[in-house]
This record gives sequence, C-alpha cells and structure tokens, in this order.
Amino acid sequence: MTVMAQTLQLAFRIAFVWTAGFLIAAAVSALMPAQLGFTLYGKQATLFVPFSRMGFWTCILAAVIVTALVVVRAMAADLGLNTFR
Repeated sequence: MTVMAQTLQLAFRIAFVWTAGFLIAAAVSALMPAQLGFTLYGKQATLFVPFSRMGFWTCILAAVIVTALVVVRAMAADLGLNTFR
C-alpha cells in the first residue's frame, strides 16, 4: 500500500471515529433525563453533574483517545516498528 493510500485510510478512520463519537454523544445527551445525576459537595458550594453531560463528555473523550492511538500507531509504523501489525 502506498503512503498516500495509508494516509487517506488513516484520515477516514479518524473521521469515522469522530463522527461516531459525536453521534453517540448527542444521542446520550438527548436520551438521558436532566434530573438524574450526582452532586459533588465542596466547602463553599455544591455542583450537580447530570448523567447526560457525563455521557456526552465520555463519548468525546473516547473519540480523542482512539484518534491518539491511531496516530501513534501510524507514527510507529512510519518509524519502522512493525510490532503493531
């Protein structure tokens, strides 16, 4: 496979992961009720964190992590490390 074909395949994989992450995050945010969550207690105030927001940011974080792993794998392959295949 040529370098250009590998680069395009990597770009499509990253785009697919980000699209899936945003779609899942939007679905989780829409389906979870805003009244469910947990409260963090501090010395001066409390903070209510709804489950819908936690689900949204978890999906976004998963997309970031997968993107980083794919890029690191591609960089390692460019350096000649074939243990990732």
